[in-house]
Amino acid sequence: MNSNFTRILAVILGIGILAACQQFPQDRADYVTNAAEIVNKADWSKMQTITVEMDEHNYHPRDLKLKVGQPYRMVLKNTGEKEHYYTAPEFFKAIATRKAQVNKVAEFKAPYFTAIEVYKNAQAELFFVPVKRGTYPVICTIDDHREKGMEGKLIVE
Repeated sequence: MNSNFTRILAVILGIGILAACQQFPQDRADYVTNAAEIVNKADWSKMQTITVEMDEHNYHPRDLKLKVGQPYRMVLKNTGEKEHYYTAPEFFKAIATRKAQVNKVAEFKAPYFTAIEVYKNAQAELFFVPVKRGTYPVICTIDDHREKGMEGKLIVE
């Protein structure tokens, strides 16, 4: 098995496990409950693509400004030497998620995520529509990555 295929499989399995492990909370008041309706009404022909590169120990760009109602494709690209997480549970509660996709090899449909892990030299994509305004922190939860500066903000206007 070549190493690129192994990496792709690892990313697919990682995202799949994250999606499968998600549980709906008992109180859904904090979550977007009509996500399917919002996703279906969105004009995906006007989707904007934003790319976030991850390396040791930064997100580029660190902060993102997004607009409520605008469909997005977020490309999370790991150019570093280690795995990295894009952990933003409060943000993921405030969006309508269409799907997550790995290198056009697989896609995952889930009501929400809390984090997306991307292995080195790989990328994952998240398709979504922001619903709730606010400022949401994003961090890497691996080892000491946050302490070394791997954090940012998602600002939804």
